[in-house]
Amino acid sequence: MTELALISTNSRALSANTNQRTIPSNTEAEQALLGALLVNNSVYEKVGETLSGRHFFDPVHGRIYDAIATLIDRGQIADTKTLKGLFDNDPALTELGGSNYLVMLAANVVSIFNVEDYANLIHELYLRRQLIGIGTDVVNDAFSYDLEQKASTQIEEAEAKLFDLAETGDTSRGFLSLKEAVKLSIETANEAYKRDSHITGVTTGLRDLDTKLGGLQKSDLIIVAGRPGMGKTALATNIAFNAARAFVQTNGKEGAGVAFFSLEMSSEQLATRLLGERARFSSDKIRRGAFKAQDFRKFVEASKELSSIPLYIDDTPALSVAGLRTRVRRLKRTEPNLGLVVVDYLQLLQGSLAKSKENRVQEVSEITRGLKGIAKELNIPVLAASQLSRAVEQREDKTPQLADLRESGSIEQDADIVMFIYREEYYNNKEPSHKPGETEEAYEKRYQHWQHTCEKIRNIATVIVAKQRHGPIGEVDLHFDGEFTKFSNLERE
Repeated sequence: MTELALISTNSRALSANTNQRTIPSNTEAEQALLGALLVNNSVYEKVGETLSGRHFFDPVHGRIYDAIATLIDRGQIADTKTLKGLFDNDPALTELGGSNYLVMLAANVVSIFNVEDYANLIHELYLRRQLIGIGTDVVNDAFSYDLEQKASTQIEEAEAKLFDLAETGDTSRGFLSLKEAVKLSIETANEAYKRDSHITGVTTGLRDLDTKLGGLQKSDLIIVAGRPGMGKTALATNIAFNAARAFVQTNGKEGAGVAFFSLEMSSEQLATRLLGERARFSSDKIRRGAFKAQDFRKFVEASKELSSIPLYIDDTPALSVAGLRTRVRRLKRTEPNLGLVVVDYLQLLQGSLAKSKENRVQEVSEITRGLKGIAKELNIPVLAASQLSRAVEQREDKTPQLADLRESGSIEQDADIVMFIYREEYYNNKEPSHKPGETEEAYEKRYQHWQHTCEKIRNIATVIVAKQRHGPIGEVDLHFDGEFTKFSNLERE
């Protein structure tokens, strides 16, 4: 039998087998739960957080539950009398006996103490029905060949649906008493005190930036933004490498394993840049082979250091935020030391196809919410580079502002920290020319001032912390080595 014939036979057998099965549901449990709620509204406190009308198999039961919940949330009594008017003209309820059906539900209640068991059963059966639906969609999508939708994309979408389903009704976090919260806060402060760096988060490897931020904090979304040529990719790469190296050097006490999503550069280009930085050799010369035989010794020594660093690179182009989340979760399962996600850069990610067709701003909103969701879900910081709009270039003062963020509304709102990279040297590298009618003396004075300014700002990059939800804003000066695209601590005389 050919492979095609085998698939066809198996699909028919699956379809026939599925048609013979009973959809998971329990009408009696739904009736018992609704009856208990009508008899005693206080039991709603036990089930209201995890259960909603959509979880019921019978849509009429779902509408009754939602009506009860609405009245209770308003502080009103929900019983057969207050609900009678709502359902007197409901055709679906009329078939079951009209408002008398509500009386029957309340009259047949045996006990209200089993209400949580009923709720758990209803929710469990709802999840099973959703699993059947997702499975059916997966099969149908796989059979319908679409040139624009790859099989890998279908897998990522299926994983995303399964994960969202797994989170449905999850209330494991719940309330935390102030006593417990303060205890956690003291433990965090104690850990920071024991560290030589005195930071509470993942180190950036840049002393003054760590002092300003306290490190990259768990569950935070950090945006690093700048115009092209400012070095945002270089800074993101340096922070990723520094964090991964610190994890090795301190035996896991500081730093973390890093997942680096390079949507702009290939993994080979990124590795070449890191190799050049560690070997103190221009990555451009490495790429062109413009080096001597003895330089290989530097490369070998640098590669040994790099090979021990827990830095994982994914250079998949046009990656969706759902696909990114799937890959991070997958890596987290195999690498429990993963503690930082870096994305270069945000605007190259894709949202859902529907959002991208509607509006780019809505798509970016979905992307930033997705990145913030990853940070909270895995309790690790997510650092994403971002482009700035051209509005910066139109101003005399080139210092970036929050309004310069592309699709700035959602990025600024969702981010816990927004940092801008600004290098005055980049805008001040043009030698001044004579102005019409300017005397030689005036030109010489202006030229000397330009030279003095160039000397003052040479190799200096300013990181502007424009927003920090849990700390101060301000500026941090770093040293920038353009030849090796490396940011480091600035040592002033």
